[in-house]
Amino acid sequence: MEGRYSRQILFQGIGEEGQRRLGASSALLIGCGALGSLTAELLVRAGVGRLRIADRDFVEPSNLQRQVLFDEQDAMSALPKAAAAEAKLRSINSDVAVEGIVADVTPRNIAALGSGCDVILDGSDNFELRYLVNDFSVKEGIPWIYAAAVGAYGLTMNILPGETACLRCVFEQAPPPGSAPTCDTAGVLGSVVGVIASLQSAEALKLLSGRREKLSRQIVSVDVWEGSIDRLHTGRRSAECPACGLGRFEHLEGSGVSSTTRLCGRDSVQVMPAGRTSIDLDALAGKLRGLGEVTVNRFLVRARIGDNQLTVFSDGRAIVGGTTDAAAARTLYARYVGA
Repeated sequence: MEGRYSRQILFQGIGEEGQRRLGASSALLIGCGALGSLTAELLVRAGVGRLRIADRDFVEPSNLQRQVLFDEQDAMSALPKAAAAEAKLRSINSDVAVEGIVADVTPRNIAALGSGCDVILDGSDNFELRYLVNDFSVKEGIPWIYAAAVGAYGLTMNILPGETACLRCVFEQAPPPGSAPTCDTAGVLGSVVGVIASLQSAEALKLLSGRREKLSRQIVSVDVWEGSIDRLHTGRRSAECPACGLGRFEHLEGSGVSSTTRLCGRDSVQVMPAGRTSIDLDALAGKLRGLGEVTVNRFLVRARIGDNQLTVFSDGRAIVGGTTDAAAARTLYARYVGA
């Protein structure tokens, strides 16, 4: 379409050469929820050449408050987010090759998903997946952009292998399951999602248009309720970092990934967290009480969440009732318990 990118080309930071580079680029977006859906739309409207979207979840009514690509019909039909996003994005810009993949991103498929990509964008909802992305990024030398938002607060950080600290340099360990707030336990404002997705997509545009020197080397954090914006130094790459310092990619090899087991004769899936952990059952019960009926004792927390029953034990193990789908069980665990 003639003139589609004319205002973007007028911007000195991109220009005609930057737009040409952008049109020849390829990006992988992992997760197409609140952050991912807006980041995807911004990049497609900007004219990225190819966008591959991987997401394991489906559209629900509660998503519509902040997940801008989806509508009521998508939620009524319970469409997979990746499929709904592909259809919407193709209608926005038919010049962009959009590929929606309904899949749980794992050590087994991340290499195929990331093949040929110039950047990986974080739209995920848990640290386990982010550490997997980080391992793949560092090993293959592909930049990725970390982003997260919960409540009114969000942050984003560029990981440039060989140049900047990686995610494990900054966050050596994930917060214990149940200790960190999630969108489903603490809520989230659409406005902070918009700010963080805009920052993430701007960094992607710099990278893909050939303006690498403009990329941020800091963590940018925003609190839209308090009206604050901060920049935090990530520090240097750590020689002791398991990934970029020692070259140990345990999440990519599968040892840092939670496992799921379908329970024979029951409509349930067991989720085992990666590594040893300990959960404060009373604190988790407090977070879940606003969602429905909750039972807690010294051994476990049990909560009814829609059609599912979530039972979490003190060692982090959980049984998700009401499904035999491992990906759905992992999604529920990530939403309400955490990484």
